Amino acid sequence: MSVIDLVMPKLGESIMEATILKWHKKPGDAVALDESLLDIATDKVDSEVPSTAAGVLAEVLFKENDVVPIGAVIARIRTQGAENQSAAPKQEYEDAKVVEEVPFQPAKPVTPANTANTIRFYSPLVLNIAQSEGISMSELENIPGTGQEGRVSKKDILAYVANRKPGQPAAETKSSVQVMPRNEETVRPETENQPLPAVYQGNVEIIEMDRMRKMIAKHMVDSKRTSAHVTSFAECDVTNLVLWREKVKKEFEKRENEKITYTPLFIEAIVKCIKRYPWLSSSVDGDKIIIKKDINIGMATALPNGNLIVPVIKNADQLNLTGLTKQVNGLAHAARNGKLKPDDTAGGTFTLTNVGTFGSIMGTPIINQPQVAIMAVGAIKKRPMVIETPQGDSIAIRHMMYISLSYDHRIIDGALGSTFLNAVSKELENFDTSRTI
Repeated sequence: MSVIDLVMPKLGESIMEATILKWHKKPGDAVALDESLLDIATDKVDSEVPSTAAGVLAEVLFKENDVVPIGAVIARIRTQGAENQSAAPKQEYEDAKVVEEVPFQPAKPVTPANTANTIRFYSPLVLNIAQSEGISMSELENIPGTGQEGRVSKKDILAYVANRKPGQPAAETKSSVQVMPRNEETVRPETENQPLPAVYQGNVEIIEMDRMRKMIAKHMVDSKRTSAHVTSFAECDVTNLVLWREKVKKEFEKRENEKITYTPLFIEAIVKCIKRYPWLSSSVDGDKIIIKKDINIGMATALPNGNLIVPVIKNADQLNLTGLTKQVNGLAHAARNGKLKPDDTAGGTFTLTNVGTFGSIMGTPIINQPQVAIMAVGAIKKRPMVIETPQGDSIAIRHMMYISLSYDHRIIDGALGSTFLNAVSKELENFDTSRTI
């Protein structure tokens, strides 16, 4: 017999942890190679974790809803070695049987005494949360930790913040901790650290956010805190583009078995302009600007439950219009049917969102970190417009659309942001109606 460690897999760029949603097996169950053992979720996508070996699930180290760092051992699988299984000692078989009968009970966290001589390690994430919540170092030292060697985890500090009295200053907590005798047990009423329930007036309905909505909310707030958002707008005459698509869409669908939407046409224009203005496809690392040579375009996609997810078209600059169309349709279909893989949402360098899908004529999108820009396209509307010709001005009915660009003002100035936006507008306005596909 040998024991194989199952670790939390790496799930994409910048993803450092995942939440266990559901275990499909319990200790003692037989598992096959590549059989799905559990469902996990990150802030980008849900996924399944398959077994890396065939055998018996001997131990589960985390329970459902636990947040687990990437690379951590989450379970152990007992496998049959090279020797004949029928010749295995009876004691080994009985051990496996005992495991099967005993339900999983996680070990209680051991919090070492925090004496004056103890130096505790804090991750950068925990320190950032402490700083944003006004928790002093002396207060942080008295937070019980459930991590390895009593370390304070993200879950520990968030639970501590949630249980602080509303309006209670950090200094008050610090003082009350310092005067507590170390050799006495202090019994507090159960409700002392419970936040007061909110009171809502009138006829209301209270709906608990689902996990993805909570993550979206956190990311939106974090993005606003990280980047200095500025939004510029442009008006775009897309009549040529609209007429061309109407002309080719039936033939294209018959030939490629794919519908051609406006999205690949927008992405094609964006890619051309990013090549001219590469800072729009970059990220910020301290005082460094990281320009991304691989142009990976994220497209915000609405899910049936109303949430949004952003699958990414990798190396969009290397695809022709047919290739872009198939990528757009394939990723959108996978997103709406819960079939996206973790890599499908990783590595984006610029994002497009179509607010016109739901009737909006324009929007002010929030940057998808760590990117520095996101473009929104509004609904295409027919409007009377003044047309300038050598023979004089005239009024004609044109297909018009507003486009907007939100960009990180730390590195993208108004001149560059507006220049890029107008370049995209010109690409769409000057669309070649005689092109073939």
